[in-house]
Amino acid sequence: MDEIFSNAQRAEVLTQALPNIRHYNGKIVVVKYGGNAMINPMLKEQVMEDMVLLHLIGVKVVLVHGGGPEISELMAKMGKKPVFVDGLRVTDKETVDIVQMVLAGKVNKTLVNLLEKKGGKAMGISGMDGRLIEAKIKDERLGFVGKITNINIDPVLDLLEKGYIPVVSTLGCDADGNAYNINGDTAAAYIAGALNAERLIMMTDIAGVMKDIDNPDSLISKISVKEAEVLKTDGIISGGMIPKIDCCIEAIKKGVKNVVIMDGRVPHSILMELLTDEGAGTMVTGDNE
Repeated sequence: MDEIFSNAQRAEVLTQALPNIRHYNGKIVVVKYGGNAMINPMLKEQVMEDMVLLHLIGVKVVLVHGGGPEISELMAKMGKKPVFVDGLRVTDKETVDIVQMVLAGKVNKTLVNLLEKKGGKAMGISGMDGRLIEAKIKDERLGFVGKITNINIDPVLDLLEKGYIPVVSTLGCDADGNAYNINGDTAAAYIAGALNAERLIMMTDIAGVMKDIDNPDSLISKISVKEAEVLKTDGIISGGMIPKIDCCIEAIKKGVKNVVIMDGRVPHSILMELLTDEGAGTMVTGDNE
């Protein structure tokens, strides 16, 4: 009896998800992947399962990833100490080579392999491939940390058209062939904007925007761009959440319908957000929604 009831519950869940599945079928969803969800092996498996499930039900998923901890780990092995200015990694010529090895190599191909293992069809590219992300020096103090100057989105569109999950590492380049380390949230916002994505999901290590950072129950489930600016002025959005919200606002200005900041440490949080009415995290919308 318990097993029959359990199967009935599963069927009910699938039935309730049907309107959401119908809504997202054929739509583009960009996922910015990083933080603890990327470090924890079990969470990584679940995120890849979520991506493949969405892919199989017809959602055009694009995975944009960073890899800060892995970069720091390889730097340590090579005897280099990471230095940060205003939260950004100072990237000299040797460090940008390390960033390229880790992001475009180890991390990117590990994620592609895992997606394929879970039954997906994935292809890894970096922002340097097809000059997807063109950049210039953001700040001389930071070295080869890039400010995005242009997005050539055709490589991603070509992969989506051929049925792949594009897995994008956040490197950029300029006309002289220099490689740049690009902030992952910023890259995801620009790519999602260029794709006119239905949704951008920013996976973080906190539940979303909260009125009281120490009280998870104070989570704000939905805010407009205008409301976000007010919350920044009032100091409710502060610290490391400011650049994330700024990326959300940038994405919406560039054409993304809405952006969700969510806790990537919660198992299957992507499915909760897209396939249930309750959703997850904080949704940032345009002022007219």
